[in-house]
Amino acid sequence: MVVGWREWVSLPQAGVPWVKAKIDTGARSSAIHAFEVEEHDVDGAPWVRFLVRPWQRGEDDVAEVRLPVLDRREVRSSNGQVDERYAVAMDIVLAGRPITTVMTLSNRDEMGFRMLIGREALAQGFLVDSSASYVGGRPKRAVRRKNWGR
Repeated sequence: MVVGWREWVSLPQAGVPWVKAKIDTGARSSAIHAFEVEEHDVDGAPWVRFLVRPWQRGEDDVAEVRLPVLDRREVRSSNGQVDERYAVAMDIVLAGRPITTVMTLSNRDEMGFRMLIGREALAQGFLVDSSASYVGGRPKRAVRRKNWGR
């Protein structure tokens, strides 16, 4: 399945129908903007609770997510800084196709996209056309405007 360098993705576990993602073949893991991240135990196993804000410049439609912690990973950002991040298995729908991928939780407030889709997710049958955008479709204009706080 072919995707463009940016795509609209849905997050079924969070009840988020649309979040804009950058397809990043330079990143191993996928990452999502998460805030108010709190670890807790469920039957002796570590879980994490976090909030997702799907719109880049808006604060509407905040969703709460609770998932088991798979791992804590050291991730090197594009500026070379190394951070330890929680990693969770998260269901996403990319270009109409549901997959489960490892997602690291990070503060992406200052980044251009709330989500990055990395190579581990793309290895599940996706090819990237770097000249294309939104190959998998996009929401109606009124929904897209929410991304810009309008």
